[in-house]
Amino acid sequence: MALEAFPLHLLVWNNQYLELDRELQKNEKDVERLDPRGRTPLELAVCLGHLESARVLLRYTADPTHCNAQSWTILQEAVSTGDPELVQLVLQYRDFKRATERLAGIPELLSKLRQARDFYVEMKWEFTSWVPLVSKVCPSDVYRVWKSGSCLRVDTTLLGFEHMTWLKGRRSYIFKGGDDGAVVMEVDHEKQVVYTEPLVLSPRDAPSLLAAMQPSQENTAQRLTAPIVSTHLNTRNVAFERNKSGIWGWRSEKSEVVSGYEAKVYSATNVELVTRSRTEHLSDQDKSKSKGSKTPLQSFLGIAEQHTAHNGGNVSQCASPHNPTAISAEEYFDSEFALNGRDIGRPVELTSKVQRFKATLWLSEAHPLSLAEQVTPIIDLMAISNAHFAKLRDFITLRLPPGFPVKIEIPLFHVLNARVTFSNLCGCDEPPRPVSAHSCEVDPSVFEPPADYATLGPGRSEPMRDDDDNLLQFAIQQSLLDAGTESDQVTIWEALTNTRPVPPSPLYEDDCQLERYCTISERREK
Repeated sequence: MALEAFPLHLLVWNNQYLELDRELQKNEKDVERLDPRGRTPLELAVCLGHLESARVLLRYTADPTHCNAQSWTILQEAVSTGDPELVQLVLQYRDFKRATERLAGIPELLSKLRQARDFYVEMKWEFTSWVPLVSKVCPSDVYRVWKSGSCLRVDTTLLGFEHMTWLKGRRSYIFKGGDDGAVVMEVDHEKQVVYTEPLVLSPRDAPSLLAAMQPSQENTAQRLTAPIVSTHLNTRNVAFERNKSGIWGWRSEKSEVVSGYEAKVYSATNVELVTRSRTEHLSDQDKSKSKGSKTPLQSFLGIAEQHTAHNGGNVSQCASPHNPTAISAEEYFDSEFALNGRDIGRPVELTSKVQRFKATLWLSEAHPLSLAEQVTPIIDLMAISNAHFAKLRDFITLRLPPGFPVKIEIPLFHVLNARVTFSNLCGCDEPPRPVSAHSCEVDPSVFEPPADYATLGPGRSEPMRDDDDNLLQFAIQQSLLDAGTESDQVTIWEALTNTRPVPPSPLYEDDCQLERYCTISERREK
């Protein structure tokens, strides 16, 4: 029978958590096996609102970061139930898994990086726009990267977001790998403080680390009163083609010199920014607040709503809140039984928005850096602490045409472009002191913090970013609307890592001002 083929799932279905505990003690069943509907035992427990079964599965290392076929995470499914205790549980174990993966993953990535050639490179990130008001507040920043053996240093001027203002500072992130483990240091040059963290987790440290990941009630409440939002780049249909230059009849493939390297210019088409929002867990008041927070700027930026979808099926009188159409276990676990749109969990209230754009890439086949061997491991390192770096990685590691991407320009919205340029390789443009311009040998002292800085234990001067909380749209809005001095400007790094201001402020007047500026600009062009 189909039921007997999924023993863990069946125990979860009936919330027989004591029997589930005994079964998992045998260590004979795959805790990540998918049922006929594509769910792991943990996802099934969450969707059914079975807190006790979820707690047992998490204790036996079920993956709380699993993403289902619809690209929703376990945590997002937990939020959709509206159960604060379930959300807290999943969030705690998700953050614990992230922390342990960070501790285990950084030494491995540093070891991989050791095989690559040493280098120094600068990455300049900037916004450009044709809108006068927008161009006035377009930010830029330069990130400096040193790599020597299994040591890595990244210097940034990003400080964060505070009191509705974008701030800048001076930070260095130093990763040092060795035979006996690895160490990560965060250097605050303004406070002259070094936060040092050895990347080792012994089994006896795990319980205390898990306890430290207990989320606050405020954090949980914020999730339960806001829409569940997922943003990703859809590149399944992306196509690359050479740009042309010249007039009709005399056109040729376009090439330009970027940072001293001859580069072929390509356009990437059919790239989509997909934003999905779920609201089934919200009260009518929270839904009204969510709808009311939309501004004219969103329409101006070209984010068009495509559709709103709901799970099908009539609600049965004998159903439960987490099984509204009264699906039986026999029906659920029978892969040949058609549910015809019925499903477990709350009926999904989904809004999907798609923005299509082109990207431009400058690819140099003569550039000495290797994207796969030298640059991608660095982005992987940063992605361990901040999941949003994975979005940058996903774009630059597409099946690109031959060559190193010395420059990439991505229209985030139809009025705003993000551009990143790799330059000053091994100090060739303007050699910094720690690097030899000829041999590209990096001075070991660059991986040591200044001796007069105070050294503290594990800790971070800035909180880790959370991809579930930080929305790209809010970051872009603030970069457009918070005009001011250089210290107030948002960096491209922040925009690409989806940092959202909290709490959001009313922006209607600023939106109107932006639209007036754009209208004036369009009239002048005509």
